[in-house]
Amino acid sequence: MFSLIKTIIDRDPAAKKNIFGVLEIILTYPGFHIMCLYRIAHFLCKIKVPVIPRLLMFIGKIITGIEIHPGAKIGKRFFIDHGSGVVIGETTVVGDDCTVYQGVTLGGTGKIKGRKRHPTIGNNVTIGAGAKILGPIFIGNNVKIGANAVVTGDVPDNCTVVGVPGRLARITDFELLKDPTDYIHLLDPQKVLLDQLEKRVKRLEEKS
Repeated sequence: MFSLIKTIIDRDPAAKKNIFGVLEIILTYPGFHIMCLYRIAHFLCKIKVPVIPRLLMFIGKIITGIEIHPGAKIGKRFFIDHGSGVVIGETTVVGDDCTVYQGVTLGGTGKIKGRKRHPTIGNNVTIGAGAKILGPIFIGNNVKIGANAVVTGDVPDNCTVVGVPGRLARITDFELLKDPTDYIHLLDPQKVLLDQLEKRVKRLEEKS
């Protein structure tokens, strides 16, 4: 609990670093409430206690507006900011030091039981408000996913993803770039396609 309070103080600029700020977090932060319930429910789920883990998270959903399946695996220092409308599915795996904002869905695809249906999120990942990450995909470490992005494919480490469908907007991993000195390269597939079409139209106009 104390680690979660410290995480909130470190990442939320609205959180005050005094006794009143701590009291405010304990009494009014839905992300704090749901994670306290989740840790209990997940432990009970691991030791195969029936019904009660789901009941705890259902109560938490009513109170906070955040829905987390007790079977999801969430790492250390996980912070849900604001939180309303966040959904985290049963087979989701989340690494350490991740932050998600309101309206985020870590959702599943498929109906076959006994197999992974939800995403795996690496360490130090930030997921913007309204983003949807769907299916048994892998999101690498140090990734930032923009607000309202829809991600349905794997994302390598150290990337920024934006848009619908989600596409790489920036790569900071030198090994992924043709030019190792270009570390803020805007890699937008739609823009590349438009540039190619523009050049082709220009060549056709010159020939006519």
